[in-house]
Amino acid sequence: MPSSLLPDFPAPTAPAGKPAGPSNLQQRILYGVLGAILLLGSVWFSPWSFGLFFAAVQVIMLWEFYRMMQKAGYRPAAVLGGAISLVLFGCIHFLNGVYHYSHTPRIDGTIYPLGEAGKWFEAVGTVQNVVLGLGLLLPVLLILREMYAWPREDKEFSPFSNIGVALLGLLYVSLPMSLLNVVAFSGDGTYDYRRVFALLFMVWCSDIGAYAAGKTFGRHKLAPKISPGKTWEGAVGGFLLTLAMGWVLGYLLPELSLTYRLVAAGAVALFGPLGDLAESMLKRSVDVKDSGTIMPGHGGLLDRFDAFLFILPVLALLQLLAGK
Repeated sequence: MPSSLLPDFPAPTAPAGKPAGPSNLQQRILYGVLGAILLLGSVWFSPWSFGLFFAAVQVIMLWEFYRMMQKAGYRPAAVLGGAISLVLFGCIHFLNGVYHYSHTPRIDGTIYPLGEAGKWFEAVGTVQNVVLGLGLLLPVLLILREMYAWPREDKEFSPFSNIGVALLGLLYVSLPMSLLNVVAFSGDGTYDYRRVFALLFMVWCSDIGAYAAGKTFGRHKLAPKISPGKTWEGAVGGFLLTLAMGWVLGYLLPELSLTYRLVAAGAVALFGPLGDLAESMLKRSVDVKDSGTIMPGHGGLLDRFDAFLFILPVLALLQLLAGK
């Protein structure tokens, strides 16, 4: 739960002569290791654990986005937006995973299997209609919500500004994160945790390469008004290390061609930093340091997964076009 919604209790005072608690570095290491274990374990265990984990992640990210917008004075429909984001994620997960859950090999055409497996496909049309219905009715639902809440004491922003912010959160956070389901299921409809691992490894290499190269060679600022610490040298270092990981991933995903892996790595190396810069611009616009406090020493989940918001639409499109 976001800390701002909890009672503001005074911080306990450490006894004299004893440390007040773990240092920031210790916190970063501890929560970083725990987070990585939970993340990798959820992805590896099953498509169910993967889906539940990232459904929770994306709704918390959306909540953090709405909280920052509230700091700017907007009043988006956070509860309604969160509920819609969960439905959206679940629908896209089902539509991509129906072949896996039904234990049916994917075939071209519209002929679905009969018997027990066919029951899964009977729900496909319903789920597709739910997604279409959400898209058509969402503006109406948000307008009705503002009509119910009208008039507000704080009239600095119009109700349609709140509607725009609510929609932006779903487009900026929930829809891209839902596309992770496209990446997680291969062209034949099978859940493949290795693909999600590969994405995580490439994103981590992009961050590590950029940090190391920036610290060592960084001289020229990449976007000083948005993120003064980022440099062109760091961007190049991250790009090269991510390409190297794309080559190494041939041992993890030998069925994917080198060309495909390098193109995917290049997309991660290019769009990941742009996603990070976009979130930095967002935080600066509302004057906050971190999107949340769910991971002490690391900030919020939006801080941890901001690169995914630009990477996933590109990778999902690449995967669909290549039929992988």
